[in-house]
Amino acid sequence: MNIKGFLEEILKKINNTKIVEYFWTSKKNINGLRHFVLVNESKEKEDVIFLMVSVLDSEINLKITYEELINSSNWDKGWLKLPKNQSITEEYNKYKSTYREEEINKIFINDNSLFNIS
Repeated sequence: MNIKGFLEEILKKINNTKIVEYFWTSKKNINGLRHFVLVNESKEKEDVIFLMVSVLDSEINLKITYEELINSSNWDKGWLKLPKNQSITEEYNKYKSTYREEEINKIFINDNSLFNIS
């Protein structure tokens, strides 16, 4: 499936006015990238946890709490239009060029995730 088909499937699942809630821009780069999507929500102990995945490289993903995403000043809702050198930094090239022996984390999409199109 191409990206257009993928996005059409997602748009079928949600109201277009809510889609911005899934797209986020980090105010600081994370392994050199700043644009992320919220793909999963789960609960661990007393915390609501979000799985955020880079839109450019799924190897770059992180779990953050509701508090960190919603109530901190580290994230902006939606994808901000940034110059390329701010959205894909040299840190990303360094991250990709370093030899990493550890296994890449696999991402499992919850059945109720917006991004589950199976």
